[in-house]
Amino acid sequence: MAKTALVVGASGIVGSATADLLVAQGWTVHGLARRPVEQAGVAPVAADLTDAAATAEALAGMNPDAVFITTWLRQDSEAENIRVNSAMVRNLLDGLSKPTGPRHVALVTGLKHYLGPFEAYGKGSLPQTPFREEQDRLDVDNFYYAQEDEVFAAAERDGFTWSVHRPHTVIGKAVGNAMNMGTTLAVYATLCRETGRPFRFPGSPAQWSGLTDMTDAGQLARHLLWAAETPAAANEAFNVVNGDVFRWQWMWARIAEWFGLEPAPFDGSVQPLEQQMADDADLWRTIAEREGLAEPNLARLASPWHTDADLGRPIEVVTDMSKSRRMGFTAYQPTDDAFFALFERLRADRLIP
Repeated sequence: MAKTALVVGASGIVGSATADLLVAQGWTVHGLARRPVEQAGVAPVAADLTDAAATAEALAGMNPDAVFITTWLRQDSEAENIRVNSAMVRNLLDGLSKPTGPRHVALVTGLKHYLGPFEAYGKGSLPQTPFREEQDRLDVDNFYYAQEDEVFAAAERDGFTWSVHRPHTVIGKAVGNAMNMGTTLAVYATLCRETGRPFRFPGSPAQWSGLTDMTDAGQLARHLLWAAETPAAANEAFNVVNGDVFRWQWMWARIAEWFGLEPAPFDGSVQPLEQQMADDADLWRTIAEREGLAEPNLARLASPWHTDADLGRPIEVVTDMSKSRRMGFTAYQPTDDAFFALFERLRADRLIP
């Protein structure tokens, strides 16, 4: 019999890729979002996870074999991030009926587990790279830790297995997503080509010249499914990246070439995209109207604040994935190919010209 999945955050970068993979693998898929979008093969579930009663009502009678939690809500402080996002996980797991058979719950977090939350991102005493899953939590408040603790408590109460997945920056398509480097860079390149502005790396010297890695949304989806179906992966936390490493001084030239641009020389100064793109909303609307693009609202495509946070880090960030490899997960995704595939999809969907 086909297995049933509940993908939470199904309209986001990770959730949509996970739902697509599960459908392709023959699963019956329910996609939960505050405002579900149409997805082939996915039964929509509309729910606001901050509302416990409404969540329980939306989930009444649902007994999924696997639950994939791929969503969060950004708040103005880490204290609020903890309060809101832990409640969302708690309301979700409380709202599901107690499993009548084996159930697995997968939680997607990220490298802020090692780097700290936004208020203390990449600062203070950080663990050595490459980051490894057995490294202790930082001695700071972090909503990722609060989300994990909610999963652990519900698993002990209800008897399901769990896995935690820590991707690096995710490459994938979703409109209106709060963390979307790939689309942000595509929009930035388009604006540079339109105006003749230099296509300049906006981040730090450490990111320009240091090693780094990333996570394609499809790679993460494969990892989530693997953990749900692999008994040895139960009750474990994993890093998940593409499997290659690169330096931005190389990748920046690759991206520039795809858009027909010359990469500007990097002089070592940080010039955040949030400042560079602050006045570009009207220009993007003009481009969208002229080119017949599907989304004229720049704010729904680009998230420069998040791209700045990643590209502005003062340290080299590389992720160890040996734990998954030893357990048999061998999928690999070249990161430049992931960018190029995203750009092709954005163009095909009329999100960039």
